[in-house]
Amino acid sequence: MPLDLPAVPKVSRSAVIAVAIFLVTHLVLLIGLTTPEKFVFDEVHYVPATRQMLAPAMSQPMLNPMHPPLGKELIAVSIAAFGDNALGWRYPATLFGALAIVAVYLCGLALFAAQGPAIAAALIAGCNQMLYVQARIAMLDIFALGFGLLAIAAFMHGFRKNPPHALFALAGTLFGCAAACKWSGLFPLGICIVIVAMIRLMQGWHTLFADAKPGDWYRPDLWPDFRLHHVVLCFTLLPAMTYLAAFVPLYGASLPDLIEAQRRIFADNTTTAIAGHTYMSAWPSWPLLARPVWFLFDKGAEDNVSAIVFLGNPLVLWPALLALAVVLRDFIVARRWDAFLIAGFYFGSWLAWALLPRTLGFIYYYLPAATVASLALVYVLRRDGLPRWLLWAYVAVAAAGFAAMLPISAAFVGTSMQTFNRLMLFQSWI
Repeated sequence: MPLDLPAVPKVSRSAVIAVAIFLVTHLVLLIGLTTPEKFVFDEVHYVPATRQMLAPAMSQPMLNPMHPPLGKELIAVSIAAFGDNALGWRYPATLFGALAIVAVYLCGLALFAAQGPAIAAALIAGCNQMLYVQARIAMLDIFALGFGLLAIAAFMHGFRKNPPHALFALAGTLFGCAAACKWSGLFPLGICIVIVAMIRLMQGWHTLFADAKPGDWYRPDLWPDFRLHHVVLCFTLLPAMTYLAAFVPLYGASLPDLIEAQRRIFADNTTTAIAGHTYMSAWPSWPLLARPVWFLFDKGAEDNVSAIVFLGNPLVLWPALLALAVVLRDFIVARRWDAFLIAGFYFGSWLAWALLPRTLGFIYYYLPAATVASLALVYVLRRDGLPRWLLWAYVAVAAAGFAAMLPISAAFVGTSMQTFNRLMLFQSWI
């Protein structure tokens, strides 16, 4: 029996809306992008590594070998096109920030099967300062996020389909791209593998729910023709091939060199012998926004301040914690498939950091989970019995929070010390 779920809106209309979301978001992210014209935060690591890639001959030692090369290669293409300047460094981030918002919209279509909630999810994600700030700096996280969210969207759409082969293959390929930017891109791939393994295990046990419903996250007839070799192809071989392809421009097809590159990345990302950092924080504190990261703080004349803080919109991320509690309850008690996927990708993306031996962490590692949280908010605000206007009223509240935080999210806006002190609600934010 096929899944008895609402059909996703027409592809043509959805494509037009997706393009519109991309263009508007891209233009918004471009405003004031080149301010400041100097390096901001970790650009001091990634831009020199990119310059090294553009040199006629690769100098030694290789800079920033602790991360895969795809994100840096994308920045290199931009520098080659726009010059070695602030626009060249940061332009690719705006592209992938816009793609990430489009991906949230596509996830919303898969989960809610309606344009309104999908658009609302994209707007809420866009009003979260985390994505805005990260999409305007030459770091690697936004590339992993963009590829990863597009992959999650493909997986969510495939979850509803029989057969899911093409969409799962697309998801696996995009997950490989995400991992080729930063190894944290492997987290959502691992979540997908766990989801597929859970369902296949229950099917192997011939599990049945006594009061089975069409909206259950588990069904014994789910993906009847999706075999083990399809799983291996989609979630192992395709990601691995895509991932390794990103190394070829730097290392060629030399297998020993490719293996050595992975060994170096593993060693650098699993060591616990890392010195402390002023803005470091532990994973349990990230949902509470306990410790932000200041990317920039320049105090100018007449008490003017140019600041960029990676914090997140409190009017989005604090209410999201309540919404996630409802999502978790519906997954467990009501067995809803949409709650299952939201909970899986949120908690999996966040709690994966608890498994790593690294002692150095930052709140921007929470970015993927924080972006998925926008789907939880829409899920709750469109529940039966709630008025339709409530969702859009909340979107307006999120937009107001974004506007209030903009002076400390974009250097081109600037602010005064008085406004800065007013926005710093807690001592730990300074």
